[in-house]
Amino acid sequence: MSIQNIRHLSASELDEYFLNMGEKKFRAKQVWEWLWQKQAHSFEDMTNLSKDLRNKLQQEFILPALTVDATQHSDDGTLKSRFKTFDGHLVEGVLIPTEKRKTACVSSQIGCSLSCKFCATGYMERKRNLTYDEIYDEVVLLNQQSEKTYNQKLTNIVFMGMGEPLLNYKNVLKAIERISAEDGLFMSPTRITVSTAGVAKQIKQLGDDKVRFKLALSLHAPTDAKRNQIMPINETNNIKVLIDALNYFYKQTGNEITFEYILFKNLNDSQKDADDLIKIYRQVPADLINIIEYNPISEFRFTKPDEETTDNFMAYLESNKVNARLRRSRGKDIDAACGQLANKG
Repeated sequence: MSIQNIRHLSASELDEYFLNMGEKKFRAKQVWEWLWQKQAHSFEDMTNLSKDLRNKLQQEFILPALTVDATQHSDDGTLKSRFKTFDGHLVEGVLIPTEKRKTACVSSQIGCSLSCKFCATGYMERKRNLTYDEIYDEVVLLNQQSEKTYNQKLTNIVFMGMGEPLLNYKNVLKAIERISAEDGLFMSPTRITVSTAGVAKQIKQLGDDKVRFKLALSLHAPTDAKRNQIMPINETNNIKVLIDALNYFYKQTGNEITFEYILFKNLNDSQKDADDLIKIYRQVPADLINIIEYNPISEFRFTKPDEETTDNFMAYLESNKVNARLRRSRGKDIDAACGQLANKG
């Protein structure tokens, strides 16, 4: 029988464990605080427990935690960290600093099964999902880096790292519950954005679950024919199906929706493409379209358009009263930018 991860117990299960042991109930509260608020990474750290009790916990439970394996610093202040899991897998997270924000970009899977052509992670095999406590650890470690480097706590979290968050649905939602809980990191869910390549069924499930965080759809092409070329998921989750799912999500939650759209030269950067994109935008109560600079990876043949084409595309969207923002990539020099995460650090 495998020993249980103590962080996979609920608060009431921990209460019950201590009562069955003949210990006072407040011991459970102390341990819970060590696990979720004081971020203890071993039972030895739990200094207000007796040595005997710590030894007993060590015999009966495990407390696996992510560790920082390596960190790279970009010229623009971005930090990319490679984290190591208890079973030896590697996964990446990024701290993106701006004057107003300190954003953690976190991963939800080790590898990815969706094979988006422009994303380095898409060329990796999906090894497994991250558990909710591992996702929580990513945020904790990136927050510690932010405090140490910039004297400021994280202000935002984006699930835009490695993996498809909605294919690790339960762990992602449980991680966000712990991150936003008063007895966790107590971050507002409205400062958390989950990005999906477009798993329509799970987008609707988010609506049914009345989640409070924001949703971003990685659209990247304005027609099914073009999206099929670069995102195989579109063959089973086409644009019409996604529009329906996003409208359902909005109706159930009223939460902010954004579109993510990477510009590729001669694929999705023409005025006709902009017109098609505007049609989609008008069918969904989207708050914003993030136009993203493409960051080349060796496996993909496309390149980014020149500045003039990008400027014209943006100007055309704006002249049609589309709320669009050009997102300049951060951390390109250390392969930490959008689409570049592949454990190369």
